[in-house]
Amino acid sequence: MGRRAVAEAVGTAFLLAAVVGSGIMGERLAGGNVAIALLANTMATGAALVTLIITFGPISGAHFNPAVTLADASQGGLAWREAPVYLVAQVAGAFAGVAAAHLMFGEPLFSASRHARSGGAQTFSEFVATFGLLSVVWSCTRLRSAAVPFAVGAYITAAYWFTASTSFANPAVTLARAASDTFAGIRPADAPAFIAAQLAGAGAATAFFRWLLPSLPKDAQKVVVEHVQQERSNVR
Repeated sequence: MGRRAVAEAVGTAFLLAAVVGSGIMGERLAGGNVAIALLANTMATGAALVTLIITFGPISGAHFNPAVTLADASQGGLAWREAPVYLVAQVAGAFAGVAAAHLMFGEPLFSASRHARSGGAQTFSEFVATFGLLSVVWSCTRLRSAAVPFAVGAYITAAYWFTASTSFANPAVTLARAASDTFAGIRPADAPAFIAAQLAGAGAATAFFRWLLPSLPKDAQKVVVEHVQQERSNVR
C-alpha cells in the first residue's frame, strides 16, 4: 500500500508539473497568442498522461484523480479503506507538482489564481469532460486494457479544445491549479463548482457503464488485482 500511495503521489505531481509548467512556458513563448499557448499546454499534458499511466499503472493503477479513485471503489476495484490513502496522496502530489513547476520557472511557490472560470457553461463543460474521461476508462479497461494510457491521453488532448473549461476533469488538479496564478490557474472561488461537476460526471459515467457493461464490477476488481499481482511479482 505504501508503494502504491507513493506512486499515486509522484505520478500526480508530475502530471501537475506538466500542466502548470507547460502553461507557463507556452504563455511566455507564444507572444500573446493564447491559441498557441493552449496548444503547447495541451500537447504536453496529453503526452505526460500517456507516459505516466504506462509508468505507474502496473503499481497503483495510475488513477492520479480522486474522481477515478471514488468511481473505482464504488465498483469494487479498490477497497473503500484504501480510497482515502489514494485521495490524500493525489492531492498532496498535485500541490507538490504545482510547487515544482513554480520553482522551475521562478514563480512564487504558491499564489491564489486570478484566472476566472465561472458560469454554467464552464461547470457543464466539467461535467461533460469528466463523464467522457470515465467513459474512456471504463470502456477501455473492460474491452482493451492495453489502450488505456493512449486513450486517456488522446481524450484529454481533445477535451482541452472541445470544452469551454479546457477539461480539468480532476478534483486534485482543480484544487492545486487554484494555487497557481499562471496560465493554467483557476480562481479558488470557482473551484468548488468545478469539483462538484467533476464528481457528478464521474458518477453518471459509472452508472451508465454499469448498465452498459453489466460485468463492470468484476472487471474492475480483476484490473486492480492484476496490478497488485504484478507488483508482488516484481518484488520477488
